Amino acid sequence: MAKEKKVEQITDMEVDFAQWFTDVCKKAELIDYSSIKGMFIYRPYGYAIWENIQKLMDAEFKKTGAENVYMPMLIPESLLQKEKDHVEGFAPECAWVTMGGSEKLEERYCIRPTSETLFCEHFRNVIQSHRDLPKMYNQWCSVLRWEKTSRPFLRHREFLWQEGHTMHATAEEAKAETEQMLNIYADFCENVLAMPVTRGQKTDKEKFNGAEATYTIECMMHDRKALQAGTSHYFGDGFAKAFDITFTNKENQRAYPHQTSWGVSTRLIGGIIMTHGDNNGLVLPPKIAPVQIIVVPVAQHKEGVLEAANALCDRLKAAGYRAKLDDSDNSLGWKCAQYEMKGVPLRVELGPKDIENGQCCMVRRDNREKVFVALEDVEKEAAVQLQAVHDGLYAKALKNLQDNTYEAHSLEEAKQLQEEHGGFIKTMWCGEEACELKMKEVAGMSSRCMPFMQEHLDDVCPICGKPAKTMIYWGIAY
Repeated sequence: MAKEKKVEQITDMEVDFAQWFTDVCKKAELIDYSSIKGMFIYRPYGYAIWENIQKLMDAEFKKTGAENVYMPMLIPESLLQKEKDHVEGFAPECAWVTMGGSEKLEERYCIRPTSETLFCEHFRNVIQSHRDLPKMYNQWCSVLRWEKTSRPFLRHREFLWQEGHTMHATAEEAKAETEQMLNIYADFCENVLAMPVTRGQKTDKEKFNGAEATYTIECMMHDRKALQAGTSHYFGDGFAKAFDITFTNKENQRAYPHQTSWGVSTRLIGGIIMTHGDNNGLVLPPKIAPVQIIVVPVAQHKEGVLEAANALCDRLKAAGYRAKLDDSDNSLGWKCAQYEMKGVPLRVELGPKDIENGQCCMVRRDNREKVFVALEDVEKEAAVQLQAVHDGLYAKALKNLQDNTYEAHSLEEAKQLQEEHGGFIKTMWCGEEACELKMKEVAGMSSRCMPFMQEHLDDVCPICGKPAKTMIYWGIAY
């Protein structure tokens, strides 16, 4: 008899969170390392998660009127130089193509770190009149940023993302679009990925290069660090002026359109792992899990068991679930541990006694609760249990966020809270960059956002004592 392979062990997150994360990425078969530092291979299971995110998110984009396009991978250096602030922000991360075959190119080409300049060049060609607006484009692609350090899903040199780029006749329309897209991201994180978010605006120091305003959704991970999960930017007419994009408005005058950009990336998968995972591996929200339900036969060598398990799996598939049957000769213990490692939301066990009693056993991945279900009710109960998994994951993540968000009234208190507890520290702020830098220097925290849901904690900035203008969240971020 063939020797059964072992389920690989992972490091406990309490022992070494970084190693736990890497173990989950590797052993749940999400990702593999390539021969080029910082460039990872998305394995089928990991890529399937991204495909599910892409499919659901793309449908939400299209409801707003966005259309998918595809831009070239290479940006001529002369084009990139047209927007000074933008190019300066990306210059250290640019990778350049200097040879075409065996010939040196007359001009260097940058492998896109982001595509604002390419979209602007195109918009200049296709926008002439107010009738051409709004232009609402999105592309799903990869980008390249020559990062010095790398971590699976969190910091790649090449990573997958979507980038939306829109042009509008008025500032009001563009600002409304920026807000709308941020809310789509936030709702997606909460309703699909079971990740609670804090919505807010970035400081001038932290905003996107070339933007007038950047809005963000910030999530808290198991280790109480922050993850910027998605951003939406209002550019005003800065890029339009730099690229000479004009249109004839309704008053028959030439005007500059107002621009937005918004994006999320495969970093979301890192967020899912670090928000929901446990010491047994991955825990996936049901709506994006490649396999939502794994059917595991018990005592499958006994007559009728495999046939009944197959029939049950076929019923679940017919009802629209992503279901799979494991009829391999691995032991029941191995199968249960393996699908826990891979984060499958619901396990359905079916053995001779279950068949005799007209039932099966459903086991939730998030809390391992078991429920016995009449076989005739399987399709209906599967929906109930999958929703319960989503709700359970969200409630647990929300508790982590709420329990680890602290209020501070001085720089020393903010530092102490971060050192003792981690998490988000909320304070008032005067709005000066000097105080932002001081918080980083003294307490090791960057500003995460000025939340839309404001609270009045003090009258003065806890860092300098000047009158406070806004409440702000601080934290240590990935």
